[in-house]
Amino acid sequence: MSSSVTPARSRVPRLAEAAVARARLTVVPRHTNRATRVPFLALVSLLLVGGVAGLLLFNTSLQQASFTATALEQRANMLDAKAQALQMQLARLQAPQRLAERAKHLGMVPPSNPAFLRLSDGAVLGKPQPAGTTEDFRITPPPVGKPADLRPAPIVVTVPPSTGDTTPGSPDEHASAGRKKADQHTQPQGSAH
Repeated sequence: MSSSVTPARSRVPRLAEAAVARARLTVVPRHTNRATRVPFLALVSLLLVGGVAGLLLFNTSLQQASFTATALEQRANMLDAKAQALQMQLARLQAPQRLAERAKHLGMVPPSNPAFLRLSDGAVLGKPQPAGTTEDFRITPPPVGKPADLRPAPIVVTVPPSTGDTTPGSPDEHASAGRKKADQHTQPQGSAH
């Protein structure tokens, strides 16, 4: 028994010495790996620059769209005003008085006594007469008169001439009293009358 125990005990110190030799601490130089930080910093920088450039482009496009919208609104307003002016001109040209003036200028006259044809039997209704140029036809309506309430009679007030009379209650006395009060207010307080 003693012979079998001895080789095992002799192996244990050798294993322990080997383990101690392996477990001995040594100073290892610090190894910094800068290569792993460079791609991360480049990616963050690229994202920041890309974001700022994207915001700048977005802001520029919004301002350009705003300028375009303003220009289009101004053009729409101008075209709307032009359309209204053309509508007014068209209404003025289509007015019955304007058409009557053009017809009179071309030598046309209104019929004095027209005749009508009945289509069922071909009978002429009325006594036709040729239109004459001697008739004076009023094209524009007469001006509308104002009611009497809007034309009141003028009120005339006569003021008698001033004779210099300063009787109590006369306008001259009131005016001179007002002038005295105004003079009193304009003089310094320490002065006497």
